[in-house]
Formats: sequence, C-alpha cells, structure tokens
Amino acid sequence: MNGAEVLDIASDGIWTLIKVSAPVMLVGLVVGVIVSLFQALTQIQEATLVFVPKILSIFIGLLVALPFMGELMGSFTERVTALIISPPV
Repeated sequence: MNGAEVLDIASDGIWTLIKVSAPVMLVGLVVGVIVSLFQALTQIQEATLVFVPKILSIFIGLLVALPFMGELMGSFTERVTALIISPPV
C-alpha cells in the first residue's frame, strides 16, 4: 500500500464518520435551538431544562437512524477489508 491509498482510506473514513454522526448531531442541534428559543420567549432561565429533551430526542434519533448508520459502517468495513485481503497490484 502506498501513501495515496492510505490517504484515500483515511479520507473515506473521515467522511463515513461525518455521515454516521450527522443525524444525531442535527437532532441535538435542532432540539437545542428549539428549547433555547422557548427559554428566551418565556424568560425561563433554567440551565437543566435543556438536558432532558435533548437526551430523549437524541435517543429516539439514534433508534431511527441506527439502520442507516449500521449500513454505512458495514459498507466502509467491507471496502477496507477488501483492500486488506486483495491489495491492488
């Protein structure tokens, strides 16, 4: 394996990581903005109010996105394994 192939695998791994983590991060971001907007509109300044809705929504988001995340990780693993088993000539 040469340096270009290693960089391709690393780049593919980083993009896979971004794609896998994006659904959960976006759910957390949207719920955080909604709760912050609610706090600003009602002038409730309770710091712990954000945690429970965020935790519940991220858990539900994980349950919904788990098949997508598993498929992405599985395909990446298959590509890397194929490169290990039969290196290009």
